[in-house]
Amino acid sequence: MGFPFFLVTAVWALVMLAIFIHAIRLSYRIEARSEGLRNTLGVPQKAMMVHTAFNWKVARDPETQALRRRMLLMLLLNLVGFVLLWAGFLAIGMPGNGMHGPA
Repeated sequence: MGFPFFLVTAVWALVMLAIFIHAIRLSYRIEARSEGLRNTLGVPQKAMMVHTAFNWKVARDPETQALRRRMLLMLLLNLVGFVLLWAGFLAIGMPGNGMHGPA
């Protein structure tokens, strides 16, 4: 496997991280537009991604809902990326998937 395996998985990891960070940034934008989720303390807080993903206390205006759909797309792309990685591991016979290599 060697170097190409590590190169592919490193690029995959960077792409998945970038997609997830983009989803977090969208969640913060949604929170800023939603009265029930707005940060009034002035202190940084964690992203309320569960609330924004499930549309709890999220503003119902079309622009905020469009941001929410983009965030859900980013999370879906992240999920698809992990499924593809898992499928790739199954295809090449990585340890831990029931395949023990050549006998």
